[in-house]
Amino acid sequence: MTAYVIGQITVNDPAKWEEYRSKVPATLAPWGAELVLRGTRAKVLSGQHPHTDTVVIRFPDMESAVNWHNSAAYQALVPLRTQAADVDLISYEADS
Repeated sequence: MTAYVIGQITVNDPAKWEEYRSKVPATLAPWGAELVLRGTRAKVLSGQHPHTDTVVIRFPDMESAVNWHNSAAYQALVPLRTQAADVDLISYEADS
């Protein structure tokens, strides 16, 4: 079943964020993942949403998503991510 990782992001250091963003795609390739969306919030249509940016990554399955997140390659980027932004990462399995 296809899985998605959605990141809700508030950038604190744009230069470090750009560095982090440039390094993430190489960590996705071994897991068959695809970057579906990187976007900046245009408008909150309902409710409250504190983050300004969103990323959506598609994986072939949940195991691949978890293995990517726990991989040495991605974990090596986590300190840079933490310096660059406040990030909430959530995984989802697609129903269809």
